[in-house]
Amino acid sequence: MELISQVLALEPTAQVLGKEPIVPFAILLVVILAVPILFERLQLPGLVGLLASGVVLGPHGWNLLQTQSAMMTVLSDIGLVYLMFVAGLEIDIKQFRRTKNQSLGFGSLSFLVPLAVGTFVGRIFDFDWNAAVLIGSLFASHTILAYPIITRLGVVNNEAVTVTMGSTIFTDIGALIVLAVCVAMKDGHFTFGRLTILLSLLTIYSIVVLVGFDWAGKEFFRRSGDDEGNQFLFVLLSVFLAAVGAQLIGIEKIVGAFLAGLAVNEAVGEGPVKEKVVFVGSVLFIPIFFVNLGLLIDVPAFVQSTGIIQLTLLFVIGLIASKLLAAILAKLVYRYNWQETLTMWSLSVPQVGATLAAALVGYRDGLLDLKVLSSVIVLMLITSTLGPLITSRVAVGLTNSTVKEQRITPPYHKPEERDGTYSIVVPVYNPQTQQHLIEMAALLARQSNGRIVPLAIATAFAHMDAPQLEASVRRSQRLLAKATALSDVLGVEAQPLLRIDDAFAQGISRASREQKASLIVMGWGKRTGFKARLFGNVIDNVLWASHCPVAVTRLVESPKKIQRILVPLENLMTPSLQPVKFAQILADANQAQVTVLNVCERRTSSSKIAWRRSQLSLLISRLALQNPPEVQIIAHENTAQAILQAARLYDLVVLPFIRNRTVPGGLAISDVTTELAKQLTCSIVMLGEPQRTQTAVVSTEVTSSTTATMSQGIV
Repeated sequence: MELISQVLALEPTAQVLGKEPIVPFAILLVVILAVPILFERLQLPGLVGLLASGVVLGPHGWNLLQTQSAMMTVLSDIGLVYLMFVAGLEIDIKQFRRTKNQSLGFGSLSFLVPLAVGTFVGRIFDFDWNAAVLIGSLFASHTILAYPIITRLGVVNNEAVTVTMGSTIFTDIGALIVLAVCVAMKDGHFTFGRLTILLSLLTIYSIVVLVGFDWAGKEFFRRSGDDEGNQFLFVLLSVFLAAVGAQLIGIEKIVGAFLAGLAVNEAVGEGPVKEKVVFVGSVLFIPIFFVNLGLLIDVPAFVQSTGIIQLTLLFVIGLIASKLLAAILAKLVYRYNWQETLTMWSLSVPQVGATLAAALVGYRDGLLDLKVLSSVIVLMLITSTLGPLITSRVAVGLTNSTVKEQRITPPYHKPEERDGTYSIVVPVYNPQTQQHLIEMAALLARQSNGRIVPLAIATAFAHMDAPQLEASVRRSQRLLAKATALSDVLGVEAQPLLRIDDAFAQGISRASREQKASLIVMGWGKRTGFKARLFGNVIDNVLWASHCPVAVTRLVESPKKIQRILVPLENLMTPSLQPVKFAQILADANQAQVTVLNVCERRTSSSKIAWRRSQLSLLISRLALQNPPEVQIIAHENTAQAILQAARLYDLVVLPFIRNRTVPGGLAISDVTTELAKQLTCSIVMLGEPQRTQTAVVSTEVTSSTTATMSQGIV
């Protein structure tokens, strides 16, 4: 009876959860882990699932999470800062510089027209001028959510697309400046003197962050070498120092976070540190920010309020119409055709990062009420769905009118050859996969009259006489002896190499450079798990650091049995044709057949399919191959599914290792290569190029009437 009375005396669940901060945090982790996966399987964006979770678990639902709790406030604020930092970090500065004049023009139109329309909407609903202008600024920015779509369609280098992407820097900065001014003037004491002081401080602060942090970042990265841990911490310190500095001069911290992203953009580059920074935000802090947004939404009140529905409809109509008007004005100024104009419009419609961040700040500072915040969230959901959908329709067949930068990559560049010998480094570690790796390398080396360098890495210890090191060296020697014997059987010269190093990845990269390797052939590694995703595995780190191409293999049978090889090319925007050349070398060694597959939209006309086939044949002909591969074009609505269906008839699929650009937060991008790697049942080779090759560009003039332009748009 005493036990029963104690149970009955227990407090309600909600009160217990409210007193234990660790419990809401555990709930958040469950939501972040499970809900996006569930929604994506239902063909819905994971972002919608996070917002819906906030609605269900918030004060207007089950009341398990509270927006006023210290934990939610801190984590949501970090997510807000992180969201804007990633938005600045993801802007392509080099691309912006190429079209800065046109980007400035369209950015100004795409900012000023929606700003005026949004301000007008605010005044219609009786908001004061300060709040109305802030509402207008919410219309002004945009997020390039459709980047994966235009990459897949092969139109990234179209001038209209490049200009729209470059204009993001102007619209985001403009919107954040308006936010800073509106928040600073919220007490109603507006004077031109006060505004002048604020803008002066903001200008000085921006120069200090953009110039100072850029210099400090480049210096720190240069001096820290390969120390990714300290580089990661430096990037985090930069963003939060910039946020604190912004608050010290009286402006919003998200302004500082965005500027910090721009400042360290070039120092971080497209490397493993950036990947880790974005990963931490997209996995933890940014999802918590979206869950917290959901906590603020009162669905019953929203549905029952005619005023909120009217405001939301006017928001959606005003935003879409103003962005369309800005695109039409850009058409008149820069003489774009209607297809390019509609593409610019569809790319500038989605409102995610800066819009949500500014709306939440305006709500917290009392400038905007809950109905405006709810309307902005609905606006985000509608535009983030509508924009990419329209882009996928109107950007099909868009030409690359005039591109001033083109990737020039030799067909199968041999970076450095030792004494004229083609050298292939083969790291050996797993005895079960070692034989197939050596066989693959032997086929390539024999075809190129080269040699293979079996490489074993023994992990270093503080003392060179440590028993663990002795055991590691003996194991490595056994692996090398087996590899050498196998090479002798295959009739290929082998020069085994044992290296003692602190880490496998660095050891492989350094030894390959010392041996002047032309290619590295590696086995498939584990790419799952939190640690592998956060800190990268051996393959990731070798791909980032290597000076030469890296072939990552998953071989289900002996390479000598491979007779049919498939090389999927999603785009015709000039890939580096290394996968095709690699496949052809292997095919020549086995007297096998190579098929180059291009997947286009299902609605593509027969004439455009014929044009794509001729262009692809022209590109391949430049390789001067003795046995040119077969060219196949498939019209399909799903690229991955088309490749999977075609791959059933092949023994090997050669894929490029390309990291996709992500949207702020990393919540909306799927990796076709990763999807294929999970589902393909045949052998796979993922070919990665050195970073300097992927980013090297030369100035050239190319028109659509002569040839198709090229980029890294393979699958």
